[in-house]
Amino acid sequence: MSMQAVIFDLDGVLTDTAEGHYLSWKRLCDEAGIPFDRAMNEQLRGRRRADSLRLILGDRQVDEATFEAMLVRKNAYYHEYLATLTPEALLPGIPALLDALDAAGIPYAVGSASRNARRVLAQLGILERFAFVGDGNTVARAKPAPDLFLAIADALAVLPTGCVVVEDAHAGVEAALRGGFGVVGVGPVERVGAAHVVVPDTAALSLDVLQEASRRCQFA
Repeated sequence: MSMQAVIFDLDGVLTDTAEGHYLSWKRLCDEAGIPFDRAMNEQLRGRRRADSLRLILGDRQVDEATFEAMLVRKNAYYHEYLATLTPEALLPGIPALLDALDAAGIPYAVGSASRNARRVLAQLGILERFAFVGDGNTVARAKPAPDLFLAIADALAVLPTGCVVVEDAHAGVEAALRGGFGVVGVGPVERVGAAHVVVPDTAALSLDVLQEASRRCQFA
């Protein structure tokens, strides 16, 4: 079976909003007197906002109202950052890859844990190019459960084995593998090494790389 569709993660694959997340979480934690650094921020990669806050809080106890208020504040800080995004924030190689997929007639979607995915894509000027946008509102179970990618494949009317997922997070790679997808991991091997194909950065992505992941998935 040839590659019939592609699902992109958003943060770290199409654009890098990690700095925006870091600054937003850092601001929130500074206000609450909670230690937070870039190492902790890396642990939040690919997680939903509420799951991230639970990890940050650790053993610290807060009531439900406080917890929800913290989530709202963090999201407000992040939206301040998003307002500064422009198409120039697309990562290297992504515009050319989307053009190549369009030319090949291969549809593509977004599969992101972020509830802000549509806002980000709109700011980047590429929202209308995607056949489907799956986000934190699409399914109940987040990555590493495969539910989000399976829901997107169903929406695109393709089998997982005919679809390649591009991910930069360990949880996302695990989710895609559990769903039976071909997987391209973007980033260090220690984080995405379980993927069928690993590239160091988005500049190394190409149709050939995606097709190789599809082949390896089908012959695994």
